[in-house]
Amino acid sequence: MTLYIDPPTWPGHGRLWSHLVSDVSYAELHAFAAALGAPPRAFERDHYDIPAERYADAVALGAVETGSKDIVRRLTQAGLRRRKYVRP
Repeated sequence: MTLYIDPPTWPGHGRLWSHLVSDVSYAELHAFAAALGAPPRAFERDHYDIPAERYADAVALGAVETGSKDIVRRLTQAGLRRRKYVRP
């Protein structure tokens, strides 16, 4: 099981956030997130939003540190990318 996490650089709600993804399956992602203690509400389309203070915990649990562009590339190549719907 390999999960990937980008640096906590995404601002929101007065905090910085990382994205946690799997390049294998959503089942793998959900299992890892549950082991990390991430609440289900942290799941957004194709990733979990992980607060900066939990970043080290995710890495200690086995998430591989990578960049944001690599996260998107891995999701896309795995067919797991779910883009946000934008109205025309």
